[in-house]
Amino acid sequence: MQAQEHFNPSFGMLEVKMQPGEKIFAESGAMVGKDPQITLETKARGGMLSSLKRKMLGGESFFVNTFSCAGEPGTLFLAPSISGSVCQHTLNNNEGIFIQSGSYLANDGNITIDTKWGGAKTFFSREGLFVLKATGAGTLFFNAYGGIHKVNLNNESYIVDTGYLVAWSDSLQYEVTKVGGLKSFFFSGEGLVCKMSGTGTVWIQTRKPESLAAFLHPFRRVQQKNKD
Repeated sequence: MQAQEHFNPSFGMLEVKMQPGEKIFAESGAMVGKDPQITLETKARGGMLSSLKRKMLGGESFFVNTFSCAGEPGTLFLAPSISGSVCQHTLNNNEGIFIQSGSYLANDGNITIDTKWGGAKTFFSREGLFVLKATGAGTLFFNAYGGIHKVNLNNESYIVDTGYLVAWSDSLQYEVTKVGGLKSFFFSGEGLVCKMSGTGTVWIQTRKPESLAAFLHPFRRVQQKNKD
């Protein structure tokens, strides 16, 4: 299987060239197009309880699509629901990555996607109380709003705004805190940040949805009430 990203960082799309016998799992609604020899099967991956937990707690689709290639090689195109980049990362045995809700796109190989409790420290962060965790061996595909930037840490610390955090290695320690004092917290526009420490990789996005929502808010149409 060969995968290549197109149109990053604005409107990322994933091209997957598959050989007979290969399969890839993808988030519901991610398919853009495919060759006829690539079949589609939709099911609740991991059973009803596991799928329900990902849906209710992790913000992902209840159903997962499985694309399989049969007969001859074929090509599949996948894309996320938001505009931005698509990124791929190869997981080795016993390696895990945490992914923010809504950023999972697809995976091949023996990768398990589960919902994990992020701890009470995540209550006020953008990620919420639960995050997705990918473990196993294979290639993982996830997306961001805007471009994706990788920060590699070697027994170091790094601070990132919670709204820009996409994914991080499970080997890193994760702490939600203020960027400064109370004055900075309320008036700097930064709010809460994530302090990552240890050895691993952090993936951050170049835009955050909250900023777009705040920009568009003054232009929204407000329905006027009729006066008698």
